[in-house]
Amino acid sequence: MKKFQAILICSVLFLSFSCKEEKKTSEESSQMKKVMAIHDEVMPKMSTIGKLVGQIKPKVDSTEMGQNYEVAMKDLQEANTAMMDWMRDFGDRFDHEEILEGKELSKEKQQWLDEEEEKVNVVKEKINGSIARAEALLAKDTVQ
Repeated sequence: MKKFQAILICSVLFLSFSCKEEKKTSEESSQMKKVMAIHDEVMPKMSTIGKLVGQIKPKVDSTEMGQNYEVAMKDLQEANTAMMDWMRDFGDRFDHEEILEGKELSKEKQQWLDEEEEKVNVVKEKINGSIARAEALLAKDTVQ
């Protein structure tokens, strides 16, 4: 009977540790999917940035309005650079198995993922904000 109890206790402990590890891996995978979803949401907007830069660049001159266009153009270019830098840095930190297949992350890489989640949200704000400001400036110009 004591042998049965020992086996039962060991089994329960083993299962509880296994479940905790599975939950951690699932949370990591979920966070990685969230980070990639943000990337996937804003990546198509890179073509919009290019299009807007193309529309704004000819309007840059020394006038006040021309300088407003220059600020908007630089804002768009900075958002583009931020996205490219983020993707490069993210790719340097994580391999494709971690990104696409949910491979378990080390503690250090989990910390990196937390950092990358914050960074990609900042990039998202830069992209969306720069596009909105540039479109508003162009719309304002067509109304006048």
